[in-house]
Amino acid sequence: MTERDLPDAESVLRQAPNHERTEASGPGVRVTSPIGLGIRLRSLLFFVLYNLMGIFHSIASVAAAPFQTFEQRYRFVNLWTQATMWLLRRLNGIEIEVDGLEHIPRGEPVVVLANHQSQWETFYLQLLFTPQATVLKRELLWVPFFGWALILLRPIAIDRGQPGQALKTILRVGQERLEQGISVVVYPEGTRQPPGYLGRFNAGGAMLACRARRRIVPIAHNAGHCWPACSLWRFPGTIRIVVGAPIDCAGETPKAVNEKAEDWIRATLDRL
Repeated sequence: MTERDLPDAESVLRQAPNHERTEASGPGVRVTSPIGLGIRLRSLLFFVLYNLMGIFHSIASVAAAPFQTFEQRYRFVNLWTQATMWLLRRLNGIEIEVDGLEHIPRGEPVVVLANHQSQWETFYLQLLFTPQATVLKRELLWVPFFGWALILLRPIAIDRGQPGQALKTILRVGQERLEQGISVVVYPEGTRQPPGYLGRFNAGGAMLACRARRRIVPIAHNAGHCWPACSLWRFPGTIRIVVGAPIDCAGETPKAVNEKAEDWIRATLDRL
């Protein structure tokens, strides 16, 4: 489990009456289309089942943790991740296509830099890079049930209100995780962006990779089209995720490496 900003009651009530879907369809063009009753009902059902599964599985994960190694604990916690992907496909009609699986190093911890559009990627990347530690805001660890299981995955929790201290935490704890054979996932934009947009890239992930002498694997995806940020609705369609060739940090500055990753992700998003 990774960064999961679960909608609270107020946000759900605010979103529920909205029966339109707004998308980007070209430079400066926004298209609004109505959301069908079927999508709304299936989205509400997904919300209920997803959270019920999460609550019960979090309790089971905490109960089983003392008897498991970290690797066993990681796989057990991520049964919820697998169940979520299955539910999205069967209930909401969301398919997944992955390109570039051959670029994922085996037996080598890496720093993963991915664009951030949705909660979806915080789930799915756990299945692509195993085990992994994700950089996330510390408040997520305080969420009842979900935060309990989240702690079991050894995330790198930071205080976004203190950027300087947050960077120190990423560099220190991130290097510890890499030395333990655990890949580190960073979302350089810091916050989720609407489909079709790429936010400013923070260089923290690149700094970690250069400091730890690890390769960077860039990731691009379009998950926001099917699972929009801060939205209750889940739209049928195909989420495409592309894994880029690893970027070697040897002889490179963090700024140069960060620009390489950003340029690749931006170009790939344009194709998606």
